[in-house]
Amino acid sequence: MLKIIIIIIKVLVIIIPVLIAVAFFTVAERKIMGAIQRRRGPNVIGFMGLLQALADGLKLFVKETTLPSNSNLVVFILAPMVSFTLSLISWSVIPFSYKLVLTDINLGVLYLFAISSLNVYGILLAGWSSNSKYSYLGALRSAAQMISYEISIGFIVLTVVLCAGSFNLSNIVLTQTKVYFIVPLLPMFILFYISMLAETNRHPFDLPEAEAELVSGYNVEYSSMTFALFFLAEYSNMLLMSTFSSILFLGGWLPLFNIFPLYVLPGTFWLSLKIALGVVFFILTRATLPRYRYDQLMQLGWKSFLPLSLSFMLLTASILISFNLLTN
Repeated sequence: MLKIIIIIIKVLVIIIPVLIAVAFFTVAERKIMGAIQRRRGPNVIGFMGLLQALADGLKLFVKETTLPSNSNLVVFILAPMVSFTLSLISWSVIPFSYKLVLTDINLGVLYLFAISSLNVYGILLAGWSSNSKYSYLGALRSAAQMISYEISIGFIVLTVVLCAGSFNLSNIVLTQTKVYFIVPLLPMFILFYISMLAETNRHPFDLPEAEAELVSGYNVEYSSMTFALFFLAEYSNMLLMSTFSSILFLGGWLPLFNIFPLYVLPGTFWLSLKIALGVVFFILTRATLPRYRYDQLMQLGWKSFLPLSLSFMLLTASILISFNLLTN
């Protein structure tokens, strides 16, 4: 019984900060985009509008939930729950600092791959069960897009795994004690950052939610808390990808350039600082770049990113094998 209570406490310690971070992520996005576009962002609710996320959550909570009459109600309600649950359980293998992780499994990278592959099912179920052509087309677009870019992301992550010699996320961080992987693997870092925009259906690759063609894509029939679950899942996935990129290329919880020892500032501080870089990248791309056409999106994924990531992975493997032969 005591073990179950301890596990529940650990889960809550992870879930509650993630949900709070998602809430303030939305406020930061609106404030930064407002500054870029020379207009005021949220500035009414709370000090400098910082409580706007709570007001939005309350509004969605008290709104009426509409259920389409011709939809498959069971699947329709299940879809946002699937997306939200998958977005939360991914955090169970993320190391926030040295030995500060819920489940430090040796195959943490493969676990994240498995969960990210399942994420598409929530979107597909939502599009199919809504019984709407806009929802269905948005779901199909999202499925094709996520599958396409997951392949290139897979080769990029495998390159990092080859350099680290481990699928364990904590070991990948500790391998970067001398030098971050962004230095030798800079082209892969750039490809990963662009690919994670498509993986999370974010601008300029937000084709599944194209307002001009699909109204809002797979979630067009959703309202109130069912829509809020999709909303939370999307922003949680963006935070997760920013965290994943920090662990793979920026040293995770390790201090910048090893200037400060970990007892001066905790590892969670440095990891949060690196996550903020990914968050700002998501916001800046949405505020500045035009949306791609769907054929351009697929051409970029299959004809550019896939050959580049595969070639660089083979090059890295060849170099590592050559050095091992030289040392032997």
